[in-house]
Amino acid sequence: MSTVRRPDHRNEHRAARGGHATGLRHVLTHLITPLLMCVGMGLAYLGAFAHPAPHHLPVAVVGQGRSAQLLAQSINDKAGGDLDVRTVGDRSAAVERLKHQDIFGAYVISAHGAHGAKGAADTGGTADASVAKGASHGADRASHGADRAGEAGEAGALRASAGTSGAGGAAGPGKPAPELLVATAASDTSATVVQKVFTPIAAQQGAPLKVTDVAPTAEDDPTGQGIFFLLVAISIGSYASVAVIGGAGAVLPLRLRAALALGTSFVVGLIGTAFAGPVFHLVDHGLGGLWGMAWLYSAGILLIGTGLHTFLRRWTTLGVMTLFVMLNFTSSGGIFRPEMQNGFFAALHSFWNGAGFVEGTRSHVYFDGYGLSGHVWTLVWWLVVGLVTVGAAALAEKRRRTAEAEAAAHAAAVAAAAVAATAAVAATVPDPAPERSGRPVRTAGGAAGAGQGPAEAAAELVGEREQEMEEAVGV
Repeated sequence: MSTVRRPDHRNEHRAARGGHATGLRHVLTHLITPLLMCVGMGLAYLGAFAHPAPHHLPVAVVGQGRSAQLLAQSINDKAGGDLDVRTVGDRSAAVERLKHQDIFGAYVISAHGAHGAKGAADTGGTADASVAKGASHGADRASHGADRAGEAGEAGALRASAGTSGAGGAAGPGKPAPELLVATAASDTSATVVQKVFTPIAAQQGAPLKVTDVAPTAEDDPTGQGIFFLLVAISIGSYASVAVIGGAGAVLPLRLRAALALGTSFVVGLIGTAFAGPVFHLVDHGLGGLWGMAWLYSAGILLIGTGLHTFLRRWTTLGVMTLFVMLNFTSSGGIFRPEMQNGFFAALHSFWNGAGFVEGTRSHVYFDGYGLSGHVWTLVWWLVVGLVTVGAAALAEKRRRTAEAEAAAHAAAVAAAAVAATAAVAATVPDPAPERSGRPVRTAGGAAGAGQGPAEAAAELVGEREQEMEEAVGV
Protein backbone atom coordinates (compact mmCIF):
# COMPACT_ATOMS: atom_id res chain seq x y z
CA MET A 1 0.00 0.00 0.00
CA SER A 2 1.59 3.23 -1.11
CA THR A 3 1.69 6.31 1.09
CA VAL A 4 -0.09 9.29 -0.33
CA ARG A 5 1.89 12.48 0.11
CA ARG A 6 -0.15 15.40 1.23
CA PRO A 7 -0.36 18.03 -1.49
CA ASP A 8 0.10 20.91 0.96
CA HIS A 9 3.41 19.62 2.39
CA ARG A 10 5.50 21.59 -0.10
CA ASN A 11 3.48 24.74 0.57
CA GLU A 12 4.03 24.36 4.30
CA HIS A 13 7.78 23.98 3.75
CA ARG A 14 7.87 27.11 1.60
CA ALA A 15 5.86 29.02 4.20
CA ALA A 16 8.32 27.98 6.93
CA ARG A 17 11.29 29.08 4.84
CA GLY A 18 9.58 32.38 4.16
CA GLY A 19 8.99 32.86 7.89
CA HIS A 20 12.66 32.17 8.64
CA ALA A 21 13.76 34.67 6.00
CA THR A 22 11.46 37.30 7.47
CA GLY A 23 12.76 36.64 10.97
CA LEU A 24 16.37 36.80 9.79
CA ARG A 25 15.80 40.13 8.08
CA HIS A 26 14.20 41.40 11.29
CA VAL A 27 17.19 40.36 13.41
CA LEU A 28 19.74 41.76 10.95
CA THR A 29 17.90 45.07 10.88
CA HIS A 30 17.99 45.33 14.66
CA LEU A 31 21.68 44.39 14.76
CA ILE A 32 22.44 47.72 13.09
CA THR A 33 21.93 49.49 16.43
CA PRO A 34 24.58 47.62 18.50
CA LEU A 35 27.03 47.73 15.61
CA LEU A 36 26.64 51.51 15.38
CA MET A 37 27.14 51.67 19.15
CA CYS A 38 30.38 49.73 18.78
CA VAL A 39 31.64 52.10 16.09
CA GLY A 40 30.58 55.18 18.04
CA MET A 41 32.13 54.05 21.32
CA GLY A 42 35.40 53.20 19.61
CA LEU A 43 35.60 56.55 17.84
CA ALA A 44 34.66 58.49 20.96
CA TYR A 45 36.79 56.76 23.59
CA LEU A 46 39.87 56.17 21.47
CA GLY A 47 39.59 59.62 19.93
CA ALA A 48 39.45 61.23 23.35
CA PHE A 49 41.76 59.05 25.44
CA ALA A 50 44.16 57.18 23.14
CA HIS A 51 46.84 59.88 22.76
CA PRO A 52 46.59 62.40 25.61
CA ALA A 53 49.04 65.28 25.30
CA PRO A 54 49.13 68.80 26.77
CA HIS A 55 47.67 71.58 24.67
CA HIS A 56 48.47 75.01 26.15
CA LEU A 57 48.44 73.53 29.66
CA PRO A 58 48.68 76.58 31.99
CA VAL A 59 51.54 76.47 34.50
CA ALA A 60 53.54 79.14 36.29
CA VAL A 61 57.06 79.98 37.40
CA VAL A 62 56.96 81.68 40.79
CA GLY A 63 59.54 84.38 41.26
CA GLN A 64 60.38 87.99 40.59
CA GLY A 65 62.94 89.56 38.36
CA ARG A 66 64.55 88.71 35.11
CA SER A 67 65.54 85.15 36.05
CA ALA A 68 61.95 83.95 36.48
CA GLN A 69 60.85 85.66 33.28
CA LEU A 70 63.70 84.18 31.27
CA LEU A 71 63.05 80.68 32.60
CA ALA A 72 59.34 80.93 31.78
CA GLN A 73 60.06 82.32 28.32
CA SER A 74 62.62 79.64 27.51
CA ILE A 75 60.20 76.85 28.45
CA ASN A 76 57.43 78.47 26.44
CA ASP A 77 59.59 78.85 23.36
CA LYS A 78 60.64 75.23 23.29
CA ALA A 79 57.31 73.69 24.36
CA GLY A 80 55.78 74.45 20.97
CA GLY A 81 52.32 75.22 22.32
CA ASP A 82 52.17 72.26 24.71
CA LEU A 83 52.51 74.56 27.71
CA ASP A 84 51.34 78.04 28.57
CA VAL A 85 53.94 79.27 31.06
CA ARG A 86 53.46 82.53 32.90
CA THR A 87 55.15 84.11 35.93
CA VAL A 88 53.59 84.68 39.34
CA GLY A 89 55.10 87.09 41.85
CA ASP A 90 54.86 85.03 45.05
CA ARG A 91 53.83 81.67 46.43
CA SER A 92 50.53 82.79 47.96
CA ALA A 93 49.36 84.17 44.61
CA ALA A 94 50.28 80.88 42.95
CA VAL A 95 48.27 78.93 45.53
CA GLU A 96 45.27 81.17 44.89
CA ARG A 97 45.49 80.60 41.13
CA LEU A 98 45.74 76.85 41.63
CA LYS A 99 42.60 76.87 43.77
CA HIS A 100 40.83 78.86 41.06
CA GLN A 101 42.12 76.35 38.47
CA ASP A 102 43.73 79.12 36.45
CA ILE A 103 46.95 77.10 36.47
CA PHE A 104 47.70 73.44 37.19
CA GLY A 105 51.24 73.70 38.50
CA ALA A 106 53.52 76.37 39.92
CA TYR A 107 57.31 76.02 40.08
CA VAL A 108 58.73 77.99 43.00
CA ILE A 109 62.36 78.95 42.39
CA SER A 110 64.42 78.70 45.56
CA ALA A 111 66.53 81.65 46.68
CA HIS A 112 69.72 79.95 45.63
CA GLY A 113 68.11 78.48 42.55
CA ALA A 114 67.22 81.86 41.14
CA HIS A 115 70.87 82.41 40.24
CA GLY A 116 70.93 79.04 38.54
CA ALA A 117 67.77 79.80 36.64
CA LYS A 118 69.22 83.07 35.41
CA GLY A 119 72.47 81.39 34.38
CA ALA A 120 70.56 78.60 32.65
CA ALA A 121 68.42 81.12 30.80
CA ASP A 122 71.45 83.18 29.75
CA THR A 123 73.85 80.39 28.82
CA GLY A 124 71.96 77.16 28.82
CA GLY A 125 68.32 78.16 28.61
CA THR A 126 67.85 76.36 25.35
CA ALA A 127 68.88 73.12 26.99
CA ASP A 128 66.49 73.79 29.86
CA ALA A 129 63.55 74.38 27.59
CA SER A 130 64.36 71.39 25.46
CA VAL A 131 64.35 69.24 28.58
CA ALA A 132 61.00 70.70 29.61
CA LYS A 133 59.53 70.00 26.20
CA GLY A 134 60.79 66.43 26.23
CA ALA A 135 59.34 65.93 29.68
CA SER A 136 55.98 67.40 28.69
CA HIS A 137 55.72 65.09 25.71
CA GLY A 138 56.76 62.14 27.83
CA ALA A 139 54.21 62.94 30.51
CA ASP A 140 51.21 62.16 28.41
CA ARG A 141 52.57 58.66 27.92
CA ALA A 142 53.17 58.36 31.66
CA SER A 143 49.52 57.75 32.30
CA HIS A 144 49.86 54.63 30.18
CA GLY A 145 53.08 53.48 31.80
CA ALA A 146 55.64 54.92 29.34
CA ASP A 147 58.14 57.00 31.28
CA ARG A 148 61.14 56.81 28.97
CA ALA A 149 60.74 60.38 27.70
CA GLY A 150 60.63 61.68 31.26
CA GLU A 151 63.69 59.65 32.20
CA ALA A 152 65.54 61.00 29.17
CA GLY A 153 64.52 64.49 30.20
CA GLU A 154 65.97 64.00 33.66
CA ALA A 155 69.22 62.67 32.24
CA GLY A 156 69.39 65.64 29.90
CA ALA A 157 68.76 68.00 32.77
CA LEU A 158 71.56 66.49 34.76
CA ARG A 159 73.89 66.98 31.81
CA ALA A 160 72.66 70.54 31.43
CA SER A 161 73.21 71.21 35.11
CA ALA A 162 76.82 70.19 34.74
CA GLY A 163 77.24 72.94 32.12
CA THR A 164 75.41 75.61 34.11
CA SER A 165 76.45 74.87 37.67
CA GLY A 166 79.25 77.38 37.27
CA ALA A 167 76.62 80.10 37.05
CA GLY A 168 75.56 79.27 40.57
CA GLY A 169 72.76 76.84 39.78
CA ALA A 170 73.87 73.85 41.87
CA ALA A 171 72.30 73.68 45.29
CA GLY A 172 74.69 72.47 47.93
CA PRO A 173 73.87 70.81 51.25
CA GLY A 174 71.39 72.75 53.35
CA LYS A 175 70.19 74.90 50.47
CA PRO A 176 66.40 75.01 50.00
CA ALA A 177 65.03 72.71 47.31
CA PRO A 178 62.83 74.04 44.53
CA GLU A 179 59.11 73.46 45.14
CA LEU A 180 56.32 72.48 42.79
CA LEU A 181 52.75 73.36 43.78
CA VAL A 182 49.95 71.20 42.33
CA ALA A 183 46.23 70.61 42.94
CA THR A 184 45.42 66.94 42.41
CA ALA A 185 41.73 67.58 43.11
CA ALA A 186 41.56 69.52 39.84
CA SER A 187 43.11 66.63 37.87
CA ASP A 188 45.53 63.96 38.95
CA THR A 189 46.70 63.40 35.38
CA SER A 190 47.46 67.10 34.88
CA ALA A 191 49.43 67.12 38.13
CA THR A 192 51.45 64.14 36.85
CA VAL A 193 52.21 65.99 33.61
CA VAL A 194 53.38 69.07 35.49
CA GLN A 195 55.72 67.00 37.65
CA LYS A 196 57.23 65.45 34.51
CA VAL A 197 57.85 68.91 33.14
CA PHE A 198 59.57 70.47 36.15
CA THR A 199 61.46 67.51 37.66
CA PRO A 200 64.34 67.80 35.12
CA ILE A 201 64.51 71.56 35.64
CA ALA A 202 64.75 71.14 39.40
CA ALA A 203 67.56 68.62 38.90
CA GLN A 204 69.74 71.49 37.62
CA GLN A 205 69.79 72.91 41.13
CA GLY A 206 71.24 69.68 42.49
CA ALA A 207 68.25 69.01 44.76
CA PRO A 208 65.15 66.83 44.50
CA LEU A 209 61.90 68.53 43.63
CA LYS A 210 59.60 69.13 46.58
CA VAL A 211 55.96 68.62 45.55
CA THR A 212 53.20 70.26 47.60
CA ASP A 213 49.54 69.45 46.98
CA VAL A 214 47.49 72.53 47.85
CA ALA A 215 44.13 70.85 47.05
CA PRO A 216 44.31 67.13 47.86
CA THR A 217 41.47 64.72 47.14
CA ALA A 218 39.48 62.72 49.67
CA GLU A 219 41.40 59.99 51.46
CA ASP A 220 39.29 57.24 49.86
CA ASP A 221 39.62 58.74 46.38
CA PRO A 222 43.38 59.30 45.96
CA THR A 223 43.25 59.91 42.20
CA GLY A 224 40.11 62.07 42.26
CA GLN A 225 38.60 59.96 39.49
CA GLY A 226 35.85 58.59 41.72
CA ILE A 227 33.72 61.56 40.67
CA PHE A 228 33.99 60.42 37.06
CA PHE A 229 32.80 56.91 37.89
CA LEU A 230 29.98 58.41 39.92
CA LEU A 231 29.03 60.27 36.74
CA VAL A 232 29.01 56.93 34.88
CA ALA A 233 26.68 55.32 37.44
CA ILE A 234 24.20 58.21 37.42
CA SER A 235 24.26 58.39 33.62
CA ILE A 236 23.53 54.68 33.15
CA GLY A 237 20.69 54.80 35.67
CA SER A 238 19.23 57.77 33.80
CA TYR A 239 19.44 56.75 30.15
CA ALA A 240 18.48 53.13 30.91
CA SER A 241 15.31 54.44 32.57
CA VAL A 242 14.52 56.30 29.34
CA ALA A 243 14.10 52.96 27.55
CA VAL A 244 11.62 51.77 30.19
CA ILE A 245 9.58 54.97 30.30
CA GLY A 246 9.54 55.34 26.52
CA GLY A 247 8.85 51.66 25.81
CA ALA A 248 6.74 50.12 28.56
CA GLY A 249 5.18 53.49 29.36
CA ALA A 250 4.43 54.46 25.76
CA VAL A 251 0.69 53.90 26.29
CA LEU A 252 0.67 56.58 29.00
CA PRO A 253 0.05 60.27 28.31
CA LEU A 254 3.22 62.27 27.79
CA ARG A 255 2.63 64.43 30.87
CA LEU A 256 2.57 61.27 33.00
CA ARG A 257 5.76 60.00 31.35
CA ALA A 258 7.44 63.34 32.08
CA ALA A 259 6.36 63.08 35.73
CA LEU A 260 7.83 59.57 35.87
CA ALA A 261 11.08 60.93 34.43
CA LEU A 262 11.33 63.61 37.13
CA GLY A 263 10.51 61.11 39.86
CA THR A 264 13.09 58.65 38.56
CA SER A 265 15.75 61.35 38.47
CA PHE A 266 15.00 62.09 42.13
CA VAL A 267 15.71 58.46 43.04
CA VAL A 268 18.80 58.22 40.79
CA GLY A 269 20.22 61.33 42.46
CA LEU A 270 19.69 59.77 45.91
CA ILE A 271 21.42 56.56 44.81
CA GLY A 272 24.40 58.50 43.43
CA THR A 273 24.68 60.56 46.63
CA ALA A 274 24.62 57.40 48.73
CA PHE A 275 27.45 55.92 46.65
CA ALA A 276 29.53 59.11 46.94
CA GLY A 277 28.98 59.54 50.66
CA PRO A 278 28.26 56.72 53.12
CA VAL A 279 29.04 53.82 50.77
CA PHE A 280 32.42 54.69 49.21
CA HIS A 281 33.32 57.96 51.00
CA LEU A 282 34.30 59.77 47.82
CA VAL A 283 32.86 62.96 49.31
CA ASP A 284 33.09 63.78 53.00
CA HIS A 285 30.96 66.92 53.06
CA GLY A 286 28.39 68.86 51.03
CA LEU A 287 26.22 65.84 50.21
CA GLY A 288 23.10 68.02 49.90
CA GLY A 289 24.67 70.10 47.16
CA LEU A 290 25.97 66.96 45.46
CA TRP A 291 22.45 65.49 45.40
CA GLY A 292 21.09 68.72 43.88
CA MET A 293 23.58 68.55 41.01
CA ALA A 294 22.97 64.81 40.56
CA TRP A 295 19.22 65.42 40.32
CA LEU A 296 19.64 68.26 37.81
CA TYR A 297 21.98 66.13 35.70
CA SER A 298 19.75 63.03 35.77
CA ALA A 299 16.53 65.00 35.16
CA GLY A 300 18.01 66.61 32.06
CA ILE A 301 18.94 63.22 30.59
CA LEU A 302 15.57 61.63 31.41
CA LEU A 303 13.49 64.49 30.03
CA ILE A 304 15.55 64.75 26.84
CA GLY A 305 15.36 60.99 26.32
CA THR A 306 11.62 60.84 27.03
CA GLY A 307 10.97 63.60 24.52
CA LEU A 308 13.28 62.10 21.88
CA HIS A 309 11.48 58.75 22.07
CA THR A 310 8.47 60.31 20.34
CA PHE A 311 10.64 61.10 17.32
CA LEU A 312 13.34 58.40 17.32
CA ARG A 313 11.31 55.36 18.48
CA ARG A 314 13.59 52.31 18.37
CA TRP A 315 16.62 54.50 17.67
CA THR A 316 16.21 56.28 21.03
CA THR A 317 18.76 54.08 22.80
CA LEU A 318 21.40 54.87 20.19
CA GLY A 319 20.53 58.56 20.39
CA VAL A 320 20.83 58.88 24.16
CA MET A 321 24.02 56.80 24.21
CA THR A 322 25.56 59.14 21.65
CA LEU A 323 24.61 62.21 23.67
CA PHE A 324 25.22 60.98 27.20
CA VAL A 325 27.93 58.33 26.85
CA MET A 326 30.03 58.78 23.71
CA LEU A 327 30.22 62.56 23.78
CA ASN A 328 29.52 63.01 27.47
CA PHE A 329 32.00 60.80 29.32
CA THR A 330 34.83 61.69 26.98
CA SER A 331 34.41 65.46 27.39
CA SER A 332 33.62 65.50 31.13
CA GLY A 333 37.20 66.08 32.27
CA GLY A 334 36.95 63.21 34.73
CA ILE A 335 40.01 61.39 33.34
CA PHE A 336 41.81 64.03 31.27
CA ARG A 337 41.06 67.72 31.46
CA PRO A 338 40.40 69.57 28.19
CA GLU A 339 43.99 70.88 28.22
CA MET A 340 45.07 67.27 27.69
CA GLN A 341 42.64 66.55 24.82
CA ASN A 342 42.15 67.57 21.22
CA GLY A 343 40.12 70.60 20.24
CA PHE A 344 36.83 68.78 19.64
CA PHE A 345 36.45 67.27 23.11
CA ALA A 346 38.00 70.33 24.73
CA ALA A 347 35.28 72.46 23.11
CA LEU A 348 32.51 70.11 24.31
CA HIS A 349 33.85 70.41 27.85
CA SER A 350 32.83 74.05 27.98
CA PHE A 351 29.08 73.35 27.81
CA TRP A 352 28.28 69.61 27.99
CA ASN A 353 26.26 68.37 30.96
CA GLY A 354 28.76 65.75 32.14
CA ALA A 355 31.46 68.40 32.41
CA GLY A 356 29.02 70.57 34.33
CA PHE A 357 28.47 67.78 36.86
CA VAL A 358 32.13 66.76 37.25
CA GLU A 359 33.52 70.30 37.47
CA GLY A 360 30.62 71.42 39.64
CA THR A 361 31.25 68.58 42.08
CA ARG A 362 34.98 69.36 42.19
CA SER A 363 34.27 73.03 42.81
CA HIS A 364 31.71 72.25 45.51
CA VAL A 365 33.80 69.67 47.36
CA TYR A 366 37.42 70.77 46.90
CA PHE A 367 37.58 74.43 45.85
CA ASP A 368 35.20 76.19 48.25
CA GLY A 369 32.55 76.67 45.59
CA TYR A 370 34.68 78.80 43.28
CA GLY A 371 33.04 78.79 39.83
CA LEU A 372 30.20 76.57 41.08
CA SER A 373 27.41 78.81 39.81
CA GLY A 374 28.57 78.52 36.20
CA HIS A 375 28.58 74.72 36.34
CA VAL A 376 25.13 74.65 37.98
CA TRP A 377 23.79 76.89 35.22
CA THR A 378 25.15 74.42 32.67
CA LEU A 379 23.04 71.67 34.30
CA VAL A 380 20.00 73.98 34.48
CA TRP A 381 20.23 74.78 30.77
CA TRP A 382 20.29 71.06 29.93
CA LEU A 383 17.19 70.64 32.09
CA VAL A 384 15.54 73.45 30.11
CA VAL A 385 16.49 71.64 26.89
CA GLY A 386 14.76 68.56 28.29
CA LEU A 387 11.58 70.51 29.03
CA VAL A 388 11.62 72.00 25.52
CA THR A 389 12.09 68.52 24.02
CA VAL A 390 9.12 67.19 25.98
CA GLY A 391 7.03 70.16 24.83
CA ALA A 392 7.92 69.50 21.20
CA ALA A 393 7.06 65.82 21.66
CA ALA A 394 3.68 66.76 23.14
CA LEU A 395 2.84 68.88 20.08
CA ALA A 396 3.96 66.10 17.71
CA GLU A 397 1.89 63.48 19.52
CA LYS A 398 -1.16 65.74 19.54
CA ARG A 399 -0.89 66.27 15.78
CA ARG A 400 -0.40 62.55 15.25
CA ARG A 401 -3.51 61.71 17.31
CA THR A 402 -5.55 64.29 15.41
CA ALA A 403 -4.43 62.89 12.05
CA GLU A 404 -5.17 59.33 13.11
CA ALA A 405 -8.62 60.29 14.45
CA GLU A 406 -9.44 62.04 11.18
CA ALA A 407 -8.29 59.00 9.19
CA ALA A 408 -10.38 56.69 11.35
CA ALA A 409 -13.44 58.91 11.00
CA HIS A 410 -12.96 59.04 7.23
CA ALA A 411 -12.64 55.25 7.05
CA ALA A 412 -15.78 54.83 9.14
CA ALA A 413 -17.67 57.20 6.84
CA VAL A 414 -16.52 55.24 3.80
CA ALA A 415 -17.63 52.01 5.41
CA ALA A 416 -21.04 53.43 6.26
CA ALA A 417 -21.49 54.74 2.73
CA ALA A 418 -20.50 51.35 1.30
CA VAL A 419 -23.02 49.56 3.50
CA ALA A 420 -25.75 51.99 2.48
CA ALA A 421 -24.90 51.56 -1.23
CA THR A 422 -24.97 47.79 -0.92
CA ALA A 423 -28.35 47.91 0.78
CA ALA A 424 -29.71 50.22 -1.95
CA VAL A 425 -28.54 47.90 -4.73
CA ALA A 426 -30.03 44.90 -3.01
CA ALA A 427 -33.37 46.69 -2.72
CA THR A 428 -33.58 47.65 -6.41
CA VAL A 429 -32.59 44.30 -7.98
CA PRO A 430 -35.47 41.75 -7.87
CA ASP A 431 -34.72 38.22 -6.79
CA PRO A 432 -35.05 35.61 -9.57
CA ALA A 433 -37.82 33.03 -9.22
CA PRO A 434 -36.33 29.94 -7.64
CA GLU A 435 -38.73 27.56 -9.34
CA ARG A 436 -37.73 28.67 -12.84
CA SER A 437 -34.01 28.23 -12.61
CA GLY A 438 -33.70 25.60 -9.99
CA ARG A 439 -30.51 27.31 -8.91
CA PRO A 440 -29.64 28.92 -5.59
CA VAL A 441 -30.73 32.51 -5.17
CA ARG A 442 -27.88 34.87 -6.03
CA THR A 443 -28.56 38.46 -5.02
CA ALA A 444 -26.42 41.53 -5.44
CA GLY A 445 -25.55 41.27 -1.81
CA GLY A 446 -24.56 37.69 -2.34
CA ALA A 447 -22.41 38.63 -5.29
CA ALA A 448 -20.62 41.10 -3.14
CA GLY A 449 -20.16 38.50 -0.44
CA ALA A 450 -18.55 36.11 -2.90
CA GLY A 451 -15.58 38.41 -3.25
CA GLN A 452 -14.86 41.46 -1.08
CA GLY A 453 -17.45 44.19 -1.31
CA PRO A 454 -17.02 47.85 -0.40
CA ALA A 455 -18.19 47.32 3.17
CA GLU A 456 -15.66 44.60 3.85
CA ALA A 457 -12.90 46.64 2.24
CA ALA A 458 -13.75 49.62 4.41
CA ALA A 459 -13.86 47.48 7.53
CA GLU A 460 -10.45 46.07 6.67
CA LEU A 461 -9.08 49.61 6.23
CA VAL A 462 -10.38 50.55 9.67
CA GLY A 463 -8.68 47.50 11.13
CA GLU A 464 -5.39 48.42 9.50
CA ARG A 465 -5.63 51.94 10.89
CA GLU A 466 -6.22 50.60 14.40
CA GLN A 467 -3.23 48.28 14.05
CA GLU A 468 -1.05 51.20 12.92
CA MET A 469 -2.17 53.20 15.95
CA GLU A 470 -1.27 50.33 18.26
CA GLU A 471 2.15 50.00 16.67
CA ALA A 472 2.73 53.76 16.86
CA VAL A 473 2.31 53.82 20.64
CA GLY A 474 3.73 50.40 21.32
CA VAL A 475 7.26 50.85 19.93
